[in-house]
Formats: sequence, structure tokens, C-alpha cells
Amino acid sequence: MIRAGKTHRERRIPLPEDVGVAVMEYVTQDRPRADCREVFLNFNPPHGPLRTTCAPIDMATGLLQQAGIRMARYGAYVFRHSTATHMVRRGASFKQVADVLGHQSLKTTGGYAKLDLPSLAHVALPWPGGER
Repeated sequence: MIRAGKTHRERRIPLPEDVGVAVMEYVTQDRPRADCREVFLNFNPPHGPLRTTCAPIDMATGLLQQAGIRMARYGAYVFRHSTATHMVRRGASFKQVADVLGHQSLKTTGGYAKLDLPSLAHVALPWPGGER
């Protein structure tokens, strides 16, 4: 379950097996000991629950920079865009992408699901009257 974000709605989405395994390994092997039920905790002591929306953004930015990935803007939104694009390239409908991202409007999803020209060439109709 994904708790309400800026839309104030909760939604349920499937958890891929590899993600479930990674979370299980984190909880059983790497998660710091703490007297709270939240799964993900502050990295630095005292290890408590993440209380601000900036925490995932800061973590994503730091990890992307640490990995040497250069981009115009950093932040957790990069993962939303990447997920949407990956889903569409693998055949998911915009409705399926919208459900995963929590969008009510497919227009919003369209802004996330950017395709490359080779992908578009596979679905483009022939130009009327011949090649161009």
C-alpha cells in the first residue's frame, strides 16, 4: 500500500518479487535497530522514521550524484519518470502507468512517459501518399 501523498489518496499496487526480496533483506539484515514500526529509517542516529517529504528526495539526489549520474535536475521524481518510460516501452498502457503513479488524468501520465524516436517509429503509421 502506498500511503496518501499530495493527492491525499491511498492506493495498492503489486510489489515485484525482486523488490520484495530487497526489502526483506534490508529489514532482516541492514535496518538499524529502533523502537518503531516504520520500515525505512533515518540513516544517521537516532534511527527514527522518516518524517519529512524531503528525505527521499535528498537520498535520491545523493545516490545519483554518488553513482556519477549527471542530470539537469536531481530528485526522486527521476525514478517516477524512468518507471513510466520503462513501463510504456515494455508494452504497458497509459492507464496502467497512471494507476502505478497515482494519476487521475492520462494527460498527466503523458508528461511522464516520454518515448524515444525508435520506439515511436515502430508504431507510426505510413505517411499518406508514400515515403517521406
